[in-house]
Amino acid sequence: MINLDSAIVQLIIQIIVNIIVLAPVLWISGRLFVGKDKAKFTDALWIVVLGTVIGGFFQYVFSGIIATIIVLLIWLALVKHFFDTGWVKAFIIAVVAIIIWIVIAVILGVLFGIGLAILGII
Repeated sequence: MINLDSAIVQLIIQIIVNIIVLAPVLWISGRLFVGKDKAKFTDALWIVVLGTVIGGFFQYVFSGIIATIIVLLIWLALVKHFFDTGWVKAFIIAVVAIIIWIVIAVILGVLFGIGLAILGII
């Protein structure tokens, strides 16, 4: 039995965090490959919100590799639909978004580490 209140709060927090972290990266990646006319920031927001909610549901219902494959296909279908592109380009947009996210995370990690070193914390 799950606590519905707790699940809803966790889902809302996950949506907010994903909007802050994923939407800008997905939007940038989409603009690189389909242009500014097809990749709007509001589309990236919808992809993130729907992908989080629908993906969360399927991860709850299914488990393991089946859930992973279903969620991956859902995210790719959302990118394909909202950015009006094909499956291959949707996959490329997703891979580039992951690469952009990794680069940003590394840069922030280095800057955070330097900041802590300057403050004498580490």
